Amino acid sequence: MALSLIITRPQEDAEPLANELAALGVESLLAPLLSIKASETKMPDLTDVQALLLTSANGVRAFTHLSKERKIPIYAVGHASALAAQKAGFNKVKSAGGDVETLAKLVCEKLDSRDGAVLHIAGSMLAGDLAGILFQNGFDYRRIQLYHAKKVTNLPPQCLIAIEDALVNGVVLYSPRTAKAFMDLLIKAEIDDCTLQLSAFCLSDAVAAKIVAYDWANIVVAKTPDQTALIKSVREFLTSNNFAKPSR
Repeated sequence: MALSLIITRPQEDAEPLANELAALGVESLLAPLLSIKASETKMPDLTDVQALLLTSANGVRAFTHLSKERKIPIYAVGHASALAAQKAGFNKVKSAGGDVETLAKLVCEKLDSRDGAVLHIAGSMLAGDLAGILFQNGFDYRRIQLYHAKKVTNLPPQCLIAIEDALVNGVVLYSPRTAKAFMDLLIKAEIDDCTLQLSAFCLSDAVAAKIVAYDWANIVVAKTPDQTALIKSVREFLTSNNFAKPSR
């Protein structure tokens, strides 16, 4: 008996997640809703920067594409971005294990605002008020956009078929933007009533808020906004429900 889920993360992040879910016996169908592109920009000036702030693994990839600097301390929003930084060769990495509020708290606890600026490696879309919190605590917060995420215009054909033919049991949603994009694409394809047969696994309440107006079989929210907690929610869901393996 298996659970089958659609993963909506960008390709680079979807494959590692699919591998972790496979270890639980979960089948995955990859349907990236965002295409990540590096911005045409120069390497950021790090002269008086004491640390980099990362709110996505995409930030790690964008920065390392431009710079060979690996000694600067990294403060990452969660496990995925911290792990990406470690794999890229950074050896001073701290993870907030949550959202931008927990990241801001970690920065305030561990860094002295008098020691230099903090540089946020960001995309075109921002979640939360990282800048506001850090400014209030006296930090010289700076942001540079090194990548942007472009939404896809249609769900992959195999994803549409899987949803229409009830070959998948649910979808994994990591951000409010992708949650809204998923619903928009279901509506565009005129299959939004299929949510009745799907369980949505959401990284946070903010993600769930984008889909709660629709009827779902289940909406499951991770206890904390990180991948470890989300995978744990899938595992707990598996143990408390019976699934017929999707017919192929």
